[in-house]
Amino acid sequence: MKIVDAKVIVCCPGRNFVTLKLLTEDGIYGLGDATLNGRELAVAAYLNEHILPLLIGRDARRIEDTWHYLYKGAYWRRGPVTMSAIAAVDTALWDLKAKSLGVPLYQLLGGASRESVLVYGHAAGTDLDDTVRAVAHYAELGYKAIRAQSGIPGLAGTYGVGRGGTHYEPAEKGAPPENRWSTEHYLNFVPQMFSRLRKEFGPSIHLLHDAHHRLTPIEAARLGKELEPYHLFWLEDPTPAELQERFRTIRQHTTTPLAVGEVFNSIYDCQQLIEEQLIDYIRTSVVHAGGITHLRKIASLAEMYQVRTGAHGATDLSPVCMAAALHFDISVHNFGIQEYMPQTEETDKVFPHSYSFENGLMYPGDAPGLGVDIDESLAAQHPYQRAYLPINRKLDGTMHDW
Repeated sequence: MKIVDAKVIVCCPGRNFVTLKLLTEDGIYGLGDATLNGRELAVAAYLNEHILPLLIGRDARRIEDTWHYLYKGAYWRRGPVTMSAIAAVDTALWDLKAKSLGVPLYQLLGGASRESVLVYGHAAGTDLDDTVRAVAHYAELGYKAIRAQSGIPGLAGTYGVGRGGTHYEPAEKGAPPENRWSTEHYLNFVPQMFSRLRKEFGPSIHLLHDAHHRLTPIEAARLGKELEPYHLFWLEDPTPAELQERFRTIRQHTTTPLAVGEVFNSIYDCQQLIEEQLIDYIRTSVVHAGGITHLRKIASLAEMYQVRTGAHGATDLSPVCMAAALHFDISVHNFGIQEYMPQTEETDKVFPHSYSFENGLMYPGDAPGLGVDIDESLAAQHPYQRAYLPINRKLDGTMHDW
């Protein structure tokens, strides 16, 4: 089953996606997501110029060998561009192999460990009352777990809040927008928000929150401690994790569960966090962490230390990646939860898929392979549009974590 053709498809049905399509001599093709928000063309160029020429003639069934060929065979390793490109190849090969055997991908990953996948949605508002209404809306949609974000009093804008609804996408056309940030305002407000949400919705709904890497360890420890009465499912990305040992300070001061990892691209980015049990959930994604092959190794390490998965799944990942995540989720033993933001109607038309959502749960479906396709003619009607994530500055103008 040799690879005879490969192409990179870049399209923008509301937002930019990079998709790899591998074709074998048997006439079977597989898809992989290579989207890197705000750096899409860098991954597309890496694939076209450095990886695709190496794939033609290779046996598509040799997934593990191909992963190491692309990772260890290059002097320059890791990084989000490289690992997103490798992930696209890896995911496409898994899709190919499962299609060739006529089975859904999760059957090749050990079969199902559960009947469905628990997901959480994003409820956000410009102020507290608006956030309460958003959480109520998601509860009405059947979500059992809801991430709550809100505009902060005294700040003109807050990342994760604004341009609307279930299809929120923060990347903006043109130059990166700039937001102003005050940690003091934020820390004073967030505990009030969750106090209100628990009073409104009681203890039955899982509530989550994302701090977007904006706190120091001791600030994150304070927030985690003050949120303890509201029993959050997790506090996400409380501080930048380049120095993994920084999470020791947070861990020493709070029992609020911690989640991190959507910007990680290898097992080495989270090895200490997992082995020292400094986190409760690892959020690495299929596309940014080297594909299904590497993500399974991260999950296996995490399982040894009772750390569960909680893969990134916002709309900066295409339906190809969401399908791959769901097959991974339903098979891996230490699954925790899956982030899920519905795509726009335009995106779903470009990427028809068999996965489904019902009553707060998702199902990968039983179509062969990933169970997702791409309509290339329709994709061509949505050309790439340059867009950037926002830049974040403190009130005095100092650059801060985005």
